[in-house]
Amino acid sequence: MSIFNPVRIMAQAGGKEFIFETGRLANQADGAVWMQCGGTVVLVTACSAPLPLDKGFFPLTVEYTEKMYAAGRIPGNFFRREIGRPSERETLVSRLIDRPIRPLFADGFNDEVQVLANVLSSDQENESDAMSITGASAALMLSSLPFDGPIAGARIGRVEGGFVLNPTLSEQARSDINFVIAASKTAVVMVEGEAKMVSEDVVAEALAWGQQAVQPLLAAQEELRAKAGKPKIEVAAPLDTAALHKFIADFAADDIRKVMSIAAKIERRAAKSELKEKIMAAVCAEGSPFAGDEAMRKAASEVIGAIEKEIVRRRIRDENKRIDGRDTKTVREIKIETGVLPRAHGSAIFARGETKSMVVSTLGSSTDEQRTDSLTGDSFKKFMLHYNFAPFSVGEVKPVRVSRREIGHGALAEKALRPVLPVDDSFPFTLRVVAETMESNGSSSMAAVCGGCLALMDAGVPVAAPVAGVAMGLIREDDDYLILTDILGDEDALGDMDFKIAGTAEGVTAVQMDIKISGIPAEVMAKALAQAREARLHILAEMAKVLAAPRAELSPYAPQMEVVDVNPEIIRLIIGPGGKNIKQITSDTGASIDIDDSGKVSIFAPTQEALERAKEMVLYYDQRAEIGKNYLGKVKKIMEIGAIVEILPNLEALVHISQLDTGRVEKTEDVAQLGQEMLVKVIEINGDRIRASRKAILLEEQGIPDSDPAPGRNRPPRREGGDRERGGRDRDRGGRDRGDRGRGRDRERN
Repeated sequence: MSIFNPVRIMAQAGGKEFIFETGRLANQADGAVWMQCGGTVVLVTACSAPLPLDKGFFPLTVEYTEKMYAAGRIPGNFFRREIGRPSERETLVSRLIDRPIRPLFADGFNDEVQVLANVLSSDQENESDAMSITGASAALMLSSLPFDGPIAGARIGRVEGGFVLNPTLSEQARSDINFVIAASKTAVVMVEGEAKMVSEDVVAEALAWGQQAVQPLLAAQEELRAKAGKPKIEVAAPLDTAALHKFIADFAADDIRKVMSIAAKIERRAAKSELKEKIMAAVCAEGSPFAGDEAMRKAASEVIGAIEKEIVRRRIRDENKRIDGRDTKTVREIKIETGVLPRAHGSAIFARGETKSMVVSTLGSSTDEQRTDSLTGDSFKKFMLHYNFAPFSVGEVKPVRVSRREIGHGALAEKALRPVLPVDDSFPFTLRVVAETMESNGSSSMAAVCGGCLALMDAGVPVAAPVAGVAMGLIREDDDYLILTDILGDEDALGDMDFKIAGTAEGVTAVQMDIKISGIPAEVMAKALAQAREARLHILAEMAKVLAAPRAELSPYAPQMEVVDVNPEIIRLIIGPGGKNIKQITSDTGASIDIDDSGKVSIFAPTQEALERAKEMVLYYDQRAEIGKNYLGKVKKIMEIGAIVEILPNLEALVHISQLDTGRVEKTEDVAQLGQEMLVKVIEINGDRIRASRKAILLEEQGIPDSDPAPGRNRPPRREGGDRERGGRDRDRGGRDRGDRGRGRDRERN
C-alpha cells in the first residue's frame, strides 16, 4: 500500500485483477481514478467549470493521451515530447470514452466538463483503451457531477470458439472478433469493433456475454463511490413547459405533421425553418400567454423539436410509415457508377437515397506505408481509409477541417474492408481509399464502405468478397421496439439507436452501436442484426449488378510491380555507398524499390517499360559467370601468378599468367595494369573460384582454336640446378598460395 493512503478496490473480471484507486494522485480534480490491470496504468480525471451562458449543447470534452514513457520510449517527433495533434489512435479512443458517458449526464446540466485519460504505464499486453472507459466512469462516479453511471468498458475476443474478456495482444492476433463495448448493469450501451466474417448469432452472443462479464467492474465502482465519493450537485429542475407544449401542438401540430412528411431533405429543412418562424411569432405575439416571457421563448425551440419527434415516432408505430414514406424494412433506392475518374486507379459513386459518396482507391508501393509511433513501437499500415465530410454535403457553410467524427467514420469503414483484402506477398501494394461525402442524409459512413469496396474492385484489387454496410435505427414506444433499416439523418436524431453493421454475404466484418436509452433486450438486438443482414444482402445484390467481382487486371495507371530474388550478399551493392546505387535506379526509372534482407526485391514502377529498366539495373548487380562467355572486366589486383579481374559486380576471376597472352609472359605487369579494362573468357568455375583467359580471346581473334587453355601450361621453364631450382619452385608455390589467400581476403572485404 502507498504511503499516501489511497482508497483501493480490487475486482476480478475475465480472470484478471483490476485495481481502482483514488486519493494518491490528482486530488484537486473533482474525481480521479488510478485504473490498473497487470502492468498497464491509466489515470483518469474529471473536472467541471460553470458557464455564464447556455451554449445550447452539453460542452463535454474527452481527451485520451498515451505517454510514451509508459512503454519506456521517447517520442519520435522533432520535439521529443507529447505535443501537437493527437494521434489517430488517441482520437479514436477519446471517442470510445465520450460516446457512452455523454448520454448519462443529467438533463439540464450544462457546465463545461473535461475528462482526461493519461496512460502512465503500458505492459504491452493489457490494452488501455477499454480500461479508460471504465476509469472515466469511475472518476465521474467519485465526482460531484450528476452522472447516472456506472458503466464499464471491455474488449471481447473469441479464440478457438471461446469468448475472452480483455484478450492480450497475442490473444487478439488469434481472435476472429475484436469488439470494444461499454455496458451498464442492464445492457450494452456502446459497441465498436471488427470481425472476420462471423455470423450475426456470434455477434449477439458475444455482446450478451460481455455485458455479464463486466458486472464485477460495475460493482467495484459502486463500492469505491461508497467509500470515497463526493455528494452530487443538484441540477435545477427543468422549466415546466407543459402549457407551452400544448399551445404549440394546438397551433401547429397538423403543419408539423405535413412538414415531417416531406421526403426531400432540403425541402423539408426549408419548410421546417419557415414553420418554426411562424410558431415563434405566435408564441411571442401580443395576446399569447407567453408574450414577454423570455424563458418560454428560449424553450420554444426545444418544444418544437419534441413535438416533431413525437409525431414522427407515432406515425412509424401506428402507420408503419417513415419520414420519406418507406416502411421499417425498405432500403432506399441505390444507384452506382464505377470508373468515374479517368486517371484514378479505381473509383466509384455509391448513392443510397439522398446520401452519396464518391470513393477513390490508390495503389502504392511499400514505401507508401503509414508509419505510426505508438506505445507498442513503430507499426506500419498497408491499408488506409480516409473519410471526408465537406460542408457542402449538407448545404452548410463551416470551416473545413478533419474532425473527430471523420476520423471515426473512416476507421469504421477501414475495419469493415480490412478482412477481405489480400494478405499474402503476392499482392504487396499499399492501398489508400478516400471516401468523399458528396451528399448526406444518414448513413454516409456505410456508403463509404460500399463505395470503398467498389473502388477497390474497380482498381483490380483481388478482394476476397464484396462488402456492404447499413445503418439500423430503433424507436421504442412503451413496450414496442421498432427497428428501422437504412435510417435517415432525422431518424438518427429522433430515434433511440444508431447501429451500423457491415459485412459480406458470409458474415459481419465491422459493427458500431450507440443507444440513447437505458438498454435494449437481447432479443431486440438479435432482431436488429437479422434485419440488417437482409438489407446487406439486398445492397450486395445491387452492387453485383454493376461490378460483381474485381476487374481481371490492375488499372493501367496503377504501379507495375514485380518481385525478383537476388543473392542476399549483393544487397549492399544494389544499395551502394550512402544509397548511391539505389538512388540512381529510382532517379533514372521513377521506380520505388523495396529490398528485404532475404534477397527479395520488390520493384514498383509507373510503367511496364520503367519496370523492365529498373529490373535490369537491379539484376546487373546479381549476375553470375558462365563458362565460355566473354566479359569486359577491370583489373583489380596484380600478383606474381597473374591478375585478378572483376568481370561482374562483386565477381572476380583469376587470369593466370599463362593465360594473359598467346606468348610467354615474364611478369604479370608486362601485360596487365591496375584499373585496366581487359576482355577475358571464363574457362573454369570451381565453386566460388573462377578462372578466365585473355589468351583465349586473342587466339579467337586470330582464328586459332585454343586447344589447351588449362592454366600453368605456359609457365616459364624451370631453371636447372639443385638448391636454386628447389628454391625457385618453393617461391613459385609460395607465391601461388599467397595469391589465393589474397583473393580470399579481397572477397571478404568486398
